[in-house]
Amino acid sequence: MNRGGTMLPGAATPRGETPTPGRTADGRPTAAEPAHRPVAVLADGEDRATETALRPKDLDGFIGQERVREQLDLVLRAARQRSATAEHVLLSGAPGLGKTTLAMIIAAEMGAPLRITSGPAIQHPGELAAVLASLTGGEVLFLDEIHRMSRPAEEMLYLAMEDFRVDVVVGTGLDATAMSLELPPFTLVGATVRAGLLLPPLRDRFGFTAHMEFYAPAELERVVHRSARLLEVEIEPAGAAEIAGRSRGTPRIANRLLRRVRDYAQVTADGVVSREIASAALGVYEVDRRGLDRLDRAVLHALLKLFGGGPVGLATLAVAVGEERDTVEEVAEPFLVREGLLARTPRGRVATPAAWAHLGLVPPPEPSRPSWAASPGPHRNGDSGQDGPPGDRTGRTTSPAAPRHRPP
Repeated sequence: MNRGGTMLPGAATPRGETPTPGRTADGRPTAAEPAHRPVAVLADGEDRATETALRPKDLDGFIGQERVREQLDLVLRAARQRSATAEHVLLSGAPGLGKTTLAMIIAAEMGAPLRITSGPAIQHPGELAAVLASLTGGEVLFLDEIHRMSRPAEEMLYLAMEDFRVDVVVGTGLDATAMSLELPPFTLVGATVRAGLLLPPLRDRFGFTAHMEFYAPAELERVVHRSARLLEVEIEPAGAAEIAGRSRGTPRIANRLLRRVRDYAQVTADGVVSREIASAALGVYEVDRRGLDRLDRAVLHALLKLFGGGPVGLATLAVAVGEERDTVEEVAEPFLVREGLLARTPRGRVATPAAWAHLGLVPPPEPSRPSWAASPGPHRNGDSGQDGPPGDRTGRTTSPAAPRHRPP
């Protein structure tokens, strides 16, 4: 209660007073927002719990990435036989391919605790020094989006990776003192979608580097079946194939689509996911048979119908679809380019024949060119240069004049 006797939000009700439902003790309406916060927190916690439950706990349960799993298994087994800390690991690849899951598996396989942070959270060397100084021996530090760290922090990190120490400066001006902190051996697992943005000295200090590839439809079907079993969803093989075919080669998308199809089957059918149910559910969520969503189709529609297939600049294309330029470039374009529906050229974005075919549109005819420009052979003359290359009015082809000979 404040000085004027008004009950402050969240304050306890005075003894002997019973507030009216929907109102505070002084008769004011209660705010609706706090009542909804626990629901949002619970919903978010449920989604996170579901994501965690679907993650495999060891390399044997990890589906796909056969070459990466084989190489990583050798690295971890050798470290365990030597009773040593595993070497630093760099995982690169598109989002949703399992980089975070592999980091958790590395910690589980080594029997070590896992510390998770991200590059955007470390923009000052002091922040990195605080994280590194709190590590215990053998601990696994997972640094997501490692390419987004600041350059001074990167320089401190590759010194810590190699020498297991960090140099920090305490104080300012004449009172500044350099201190060297010894670190226990640890394993750094870095994840990035842009390995080329890392400084070469940092990239070279990773003992094992793996690039995550997109999944084949057959691998995604196995992912869908495994997730359906964990979620206790009854799914037919044809239904799993339908979901896998629209998942853009990404397990994270496959799991998300499976949960949405599960909801649709639960509400509108008997809960069994068949091909027809999966197709109808994904149609409701605007995911077509090739995996294109609303944004992807909006980009293609604008490119084809408004700009005739291009070329058109990225900024103009983003304005046409009502999205930010970065959203179009980083969210929609990579999949469209990978599917062969869009091409990036120096003049702008251009639609491919496959894009016209996918949307059921007919490309415009190519602009006609003069016959003399299309044919490499000799041309007819005598029609005032209309059928032949540029010439004079008599139809003779012009050519550079021969240099005149000057006497010495």
